[in-house]
Amino acid sequence: MARKPQTGIPGLGYAPAGRKLDVDVLPFSDIRRRSSAAKVQATHRYDFHLFLLVIEGSPTQMVDFEPVPCAPGTLLVLRPGQVHSFGASLDWEGWLVMFRGEFLPVGSDQHAEVLPAHVLDQLPDHQLLDASRHRMTADTISEMATDTQAEAADLDLLHAALRYQLCGLILRLQLSSATQMGEARPFGPARLRFEKFRALLEANYSGWHQIGPYAHALGCTQKSLNRATQEAAGRTAKDCIARRLALEAKRLLAHTDRPIYLIAEGLGFDEATNFAKFFRRQVGQSPAEFRTAHRP
Repeated sequence: MARKPQTGIPGLGYAPAGRKLDVDVLPFSDIRRRSSAAKVQATHRYDFHLFLLVIEGSPTQMVDFEPVPCAPGTLLVLRPGQVHSFGASLDWEGWLVMFRGEFLPVGSDQHAEVLPAHVLDQLPDHQLLDASRHRMTADTISEMATDTQAEAADLDLLHAALRYQLCGLILRLQLSSATQMGEARPFGPARLRFEKFRALLEANYSGWHQIGPYAHALGCTQKSLNRATQEAAGRTAKDCIARRLALEAKRLLAHTDRPIYLIAEGLGFDEATNFAKFFRRQVGQSPAEFRTAHRP
């Protein structure tokens, strides 16, 4: 069966050499050697998942236009659609693991909540691993990298090995997160409501700009929804909606050639002028100014 290879990181000219594998594992130094500093430091928008584990150095990564300071042991989880830059400093080393969500198994005799595809969605965007977990995670990724380069007469068997290594890595990372953040216990009612709201927001932000539809879909009052978002995220539901809309607008302005009026239309604004006012209020720049500042 023909396989869809990883695209690699857009703009860097990187693509897997040789076999078409469903997961790519490489050190950051490999990216650094292949491309100019300007291309490495540019922002990239991914259509796959990427784990970034810092081994040496303390780089500041840029994720969705926000700085994320990192130290050895930091693990970043980047998801499809996010915008990322390796930052100004290239004097660091780490592992990159790139894969598509469909690579993970979706059927099992386990409960759906512990399937790797579900656990992947629950992983924090970044966490600092302690020394033992850092070493264990680095060793697992290093073993995966070795396997991607190994001679294998049976590629299906190699893919199966990589798939189960990746599943084990995801589950261990969630165990580490739950232990370090004290989230092994179940969420309270407010946090559960916020998680449901966040899932609804991700699916409907371009059409539902007001709190009402979300509260109705969740079967609660707007006041209860605001209380849940304040407790879980420290902001109102309206602010959460506005921030998600602004983030998608920034992604589209920086990484597509789509005209601004079509971006406005796609995000549910009836007039481009209303979108421009909203964007300036949220970001402090006009859409055109932001696009000029962030184009590669």
